[in-house]
Amino acid sequence: MAKIVSNFFISLDGVIESPDQWHTPYFDDQMGAAIGAGMQEATAFLMGGKLYEEWSAYWTTTDQDEDFAKFINGTRKYVVSNTLREADWNNTTVVSGDVAAGLREIKERTDGTIQMSGSATTVRWLLANGLLDELKLLVHPVAVGHGQRLFEDTPTHRLKLVESETFRSGVLNLTYVPDAG
Repeated sequence: MAKIVSNFFISLDGVIESPDQWHTPYFDDQMGAAIGAGMQEATAFLMGGKLYEEWSAYWTTTDQDEDFAKFINGTRKYVVSNTLREADWNNTTVVSGDVAAGLREIKERTDGTIQMSGSATTVRWLLANGLLDELKLLVHPVAVGHGQRLFEDTPTHRLKLVESETFRSGVLNLTYVPDAG
């Protein structure tokens, strides 16, 4: 059975929006290794319709970051959307209608790790529907002060810390799983 793992760059005050504006000074070899390990274990990638449209337009045409472009273009992708009807990006399946049932079926009939990032809305929905298996956060030692936060106006979700590491930069690499108890 596959597991769904969500990954975010996040500030101390919970901001995930526009990490390109505050994350870069903290990127180092330790963070690169952690991100690389996540990419290596990924057997598929999950995204919402907006991220799909942005990434498919960019990663199929860019000559930047060739390693990631090769990875994402060749990896199986699942897009959760009730507005997107078809996807022409290589190895992409649109999951629509009863999305929760569709993702449960995908998890049951596949193995490995389905990685997702970039959408607070999607991760909130996954948690609310009991579909998120792990939440990985790279917590940066910066208070951004504005922007979308990972959890805004949401119900309470109990999480259990199962792994932690502190990078030399002060970034915390944290892994949480839903905690039913």
